[in-house]
Amino acid sequence: MPITVDIDVMLARRKMSVGELADRVGITPANLAVLKNGRARAVRFATLAALCEVLECQPGDLLRWEAEPVTGG
Repeated sequence: MPITVDIDVMLARRKMSVGELADRVGITPANLAVLKNGRARAVRFATLAALCEVLECQPGDLLRWEAEPVTGG
């Protein structure tokens, strides 16, 4: 998928654990792990806003687009 999730980068910068972030955002650690590992199919704006509030960052600090490599054929 061309969207990369950088929650782990922000967690490291803030010296915060996944469990603490999940608690402060109000989601389960399992759901946060799905999002953090790029396996989520969608994210609610309310969840994204809560992540940004707790981590004191912008959505672009958590999500970025990367072009998929073009395969020849």
